[in-house]
Amino acid sequence: MRLTEQLTPSVVKIGLQSEDKEELFEEMVQLLVEARRLTDRNAALQALIEREAKMTTGIARWIGLPHGKVEKIDNLIIALGVSKKGIEYDSLDGEPVYIVLLVLAEIDNPGPHIEALAEISRLFALPGFTEKMRAVKTPEEAIALIRAEE
Repeated sequence: MRLTEQLTPSVVKIGLQSEDKEELFEEMVQLLVEARRLTDRNAALQALIEREAKMTTGIARWIGLPHGKVEKIDNLIIALGVSKKGIEYDSLDGEPVYIVLLVLAEIDNPGPHIEALAEISRLFALPGFTEKMRAVKTPEEAIALIRAEE
């Protein structure tokens, strides 16, 4: 699974404005709608909220990985966001989130969804990768950073 096959500058936002998780979900889903990757905004938000109710997706230092399955999606959709100020996320470690990778997948095909989550976990386990991602200034820089490690 290559994340850069799903990421274009139109679905990468540097300088997220959200202050909390709910605002973040809205901001990230709107990014996908504006990029014409997603048509059912409400279904996507509902999937994210339902998944988050089970357990926080703020599972690693400074990283939020909201994900869910949406009925009207026929392929994997990924968006990346970087916050300079941090987002209150109810993370397991109590720390704010600075990097967000949102993953939406189709309901009846878990393979790509699991592969994407595994690849994201692998990337952010690399020494220094999280810090480098926090420092990017443009969507193109963020994509190039991921591409260099894929």
